[in-house]
Formats: sequence, structure tokens, C-alpha cells
Amino acid sequence: MIQIDDFPSKAIRHAYYGRRGGVSGGDYTSLNCGFGSADSASNVTANRARAMAALDLDAGSLFTCHQIHSTTVATLDSHPGETEIRADAMVTSTPGLALGILTADCAPLLFADPIDGIIGAAHAGWRGALGEIAAATVDAMIELGARSDNIHAAIGPCIGVQSYEVGPEFPGPFLDQAARNAVFFAAAARSGHFMFDLGGYLAAQMDRLGLAAVHRLDFDTCSDEANFFSYRRSVLTGKADYGRALAVIALAPPFDHS
Repeated sequence: MIQIDDFPSKAIRHAYYGRRGGVSGGDYTSLNCGFGSADSASNVTANRARAMAALDLDAGSLFTCHQIHSTTVATLDSHPGETEIRADAMVTSTPGLALGILTADCAPLLFADPIDGIIGAAHAGWRGALGEIAAATVDAMIELGARSDNIHAAIGPCIGVQSYEVGPEFPGPFLDQAARNAVFFAAAARSGHFMFDLGGYLAAQMDRLGLAAVHRLDFDTCSDEANFFSYRRSVLTGKADYGRALAVIALAPPFDHS
């Protein structure tokens, strides 16, 4: 698992997981944590349990929502059990409830206010990023009592600019949002195409939110097959499916607000 050294950690547990250390085989080797894949449910369950055990948390405390590439944020005050929540971000102030995000090139975002004991997690593909899912998550945390200048945010492993080629129509909505976004696009080898820096775009967005800190893990999930799952790589190599990586954050029970 990957952790950020100066992310708040005394009472808040977090991790970004790659593809190593699980029980799955084949295209899902080995820590596939996504029930949405065609991997066996028993493998996914075992992998998620391993991920939670590494944080000294019970497997039953983990919740992942049905991600729909939206800017919808769900506020959880207890474990929802089998109830499906269609959203791309979650926030909570409940100790012991672990918020999980599943990705395979999109960016997993984790948020923590260690003073007020409020956490958040978000899934940011290009649609969510353009719709400002990070700001929506921070707003939901503030509604629970967090302060923006107490919040630490982290951008986990995602597709890198060197792997993220987009078509000629792609930059338009970003440039319509702000001319400054041109810096996140570079000319691709194919005429009229561009390379998009998703992580850089998100970091710049989050820097404008007045947070305590924004941390970024600079990996390229698409090019690093040994360590990460990748939707785009599966498409480029003709694979029918792909594994999903887990990012998780939880308030360690009991949370001490002092």
C-alpha cells in the first residue's frame, strides 16, 4: 500500500493500493478490489479484507459506492449495508466507517480534516474533474462542520499525461471553463490530438480551494503494468476486462476530537 508521509495520520488511516498482494489471478492479478469486474466475488472479498487488515480495520467497515462519473456526494452517518448509493464521492464524521474509492486510471481523491474529525473520498475521471467533484466534496465536508483550512487533500495514482491522449474536441470544455487550463494540454504525436494532465488539472483546482495542503502521488497507472490496473491499457491491449484499485480513508475508532 502507498501512504503519504505528511498526510494526517494520528487518528485518520488512509492508503492507496496498487495491484500487488492479493489472491486474484490472470488479468486481475492480484489485489483486484472491484466487484464490478468479472473476477470472482470470493477473490474480491478476500482482497478487500486484506486491504482493510493492513490498516487494522475490519473488512465490514469498508463501503464503496456505485460510481457513475458524476459530481454527486453522499453523506454517510452509518454503514449503509447493502443499500446502493450512486455517487462519486462520500463524506463522513463517523469513526470506524471506511470510505473506499475504486479506480483504474481515474484519480482517487482523499480528504481529511484531522481537527474536526471529518473525512471524504472522491472518484475523479475527466467528467468529475471538469464538474469540480473535489470542490463538491469539500463543500459537503464543510456542511458537516469541517473548515477548509483544516483539510488535507491527496491525489492518488492515476493515468499520467504521457499516457492520456485525447481527441481534438476534448480540450474545448476545459478551455471554456478557464483559458488557464490550456497548460494541462500538450500536442500529441497524432495530428490534432492532445495529451491531458488529469492529475495536474486536479491539483490546480484543489490549490484554489484554500485547503491546508494538497498532496499528489505522481504515478502513471497506464504505463506501470506491474503495479497498477488500467482501463486504458486494457483497451489498447485488447483485454475484455480489468481490475480495480482501492483507495481508502477512515477515522480510527474512537476518534479523539481533543
